[in-house]
Amino acid sequence: MQLFLMRHGDAGFNAQSDRDRTLTDVGRHHTVLMSNWLTRSVTDFDLVLVSPYLRAQQTWQELSQHFPEPHKWLVLDDLVPSGEPDNVAALIVAYAELYKADKVLVISHMPLLGYLVSELVAGVEPPLFATSGITLIDKHAEQASIVWQHAPHSIS
Repeated sequence: MQLFLMRHGDAGFNAQSDRDRTLTDVGRHHTVLMSNWLTRSVTDFDLVLVSPYLRAQQTWQELSQHFPEPHKWLVLDDLVPSGEPDNVAALIVAYAELYKADKVLVISHMPLLGYLVSELVAGVEPPLFATSGITLIDKHAEQASIVWQHAPHSIS
């Protein structure tokens, strides 16, 4: 399975709650940059899993304009900043198996994303994710490795 872990785009702080923060113009721009860059290495996704937070939903809305409709996409309440990495990793793998998904995109938040990398790839410290940043993990059975990690500033 190719697992694309993406952090939402840059979001403003003018909201009633963390859950309701919206993407800034910069966040939308960086998400479009990453979407265009990502289309060079992947043509579609079998499964997309998205946080219920507004900024993650908006990131998916921007990204989805650059890819065909995935076979399945779901909003998962566990994909929040305080999500439990071991539970979320197991959930991602279970959904990938359920939907026979080989290319899986997950749009979520820090610090969860960093901890997910450590949970999925043995011996790796939790990396930082820039906003709109993406890490590709190649996972087969119990073996997993980081293929690459990119952010908007590293591709432009």
